[in-house]
Amino acid sequence: MVHAQFDPAARQALAAKAVEAKIRKNLSWEQIADASGLSVAFTTAAVLGQHALPAEPAEAVAELLGLDEEAVLLLQTIPTRGSIPGSVPTDPTIYRFYEMLQVYGTTLKALVHEQFGDGIISAINFKLDVKKVADPEGGERAVITLDGKYLPTKPF
Repeated sequence: MVHAQFDPAARQALAAKAVEAKIRKNLSWEQIADASGLSVAFTTAAVLGQHALPAEPAEAVAELLGLDEEAVLLLQTIPTRGSIPGSVPTDPTIYRFYEMLQVYGTTLKALVHEQFGDGIISAINFKLDVKKVADPEGGERAVITLDGKYLPTKPF
């Protein structure tokens, strides 16, 4: 049976415990995702409390991290989503995404609506990918791909 969480505290506590185990075992998110059989972005979000894992991936992740049966069940619950409390985020990495949306949010909206019409981009039927690539001018660049299904507004 599918269950939902309405108090994010339990999932937040599990996320902290899982990250501690990840560090203690010197695992990467990629290794945890490999155990789950799901993408690294989805698995990471799930372990951090933003998605529910199916039963088999939840069991595999819990086993890899040395988490108990209660954690296996909790990893399968539908969470109360949203990982940024308050208004403006203070973590520098998260803040830069906030800043990007402050600068380019209206541009993204204008371009998306011009190409697709009135509607939204799904964050449920969605894929995320993060890659590190060489910068031709030296250093490295982050390439972040947000790939969501477009859901048109339907008049009723």
